[in-house]
Amino acid sequence: MSTRLLLLADTHIPGRARALPDAVRRAADDADLVIHAGDWVSASVLDDLEGHAPVMGVWGNNDGPDLRERLPEIARRGIEGIRFAVVHETGDARRREARMTQAFPDTDVLVFGHSHIPWDTRTASGLRLLNPGSPTDRRRQPRCTMMTALADAGDLRDVALIPL
Repeated sequence: MSTRLLLLADTHIPGRARALPDAVRRAADDADLVIHAGDWVSASVLDDLEGHAPVMGVWGNNDGPDLRERLPEIARRGIEGIRFAVVHETGDARRREARMTQAFPDTDVLVFGHSHIPWDTRTASGLRLLNPGSPTDRRRQPRCTMMTALADAGDLRDVALIPL
C-alpha cells in the first residue's frame, strides 16, 4: 500500500492570502494525508484542509492559542514504514543538517517550514529534510510552492516541488 502526501507550510491566512489557493485544495483532495509545518495563522485553514484529507500538522511562531491547543509543536508518525517528524522552525540554514540529525535521531524524513524557502537535502546519516516553501507567500522565491510525495513500502519517492 502507498500513501499520497501533500506537504505545506507557511500559509499565513488571512495575512498573505484570503484563502487557500484552489490548486492546494485540489492537491489536498488527491492526497491521503496533508502534512503542514506551521504558520497557519487562522484555524480556519486547518478546518478547511481537514475537509479534504486527514491532516498532520504543527503550530508555528505566528500561530495563536487556538491552533496551539489543537496542534503539537512537533508531530511524529510512521507512514508506510517511514518515520516522519514535522516541526516549524529548524534555525539557520548553516549547519542545519548536523543540528537536525542530533535533534531527530529516530527520524527518516523531517518536514519543516518558517523560511518560505523550498528545501530538499539529505544529511550524512540519511535524514531527509523537506521544506515545501509557501503556497501563499513566496517572499524572495520566484513562485509560491507546495510539495507532493509518495510514501511506499519504506521509501519516499516522487517528491515534487509544485510551483503555483
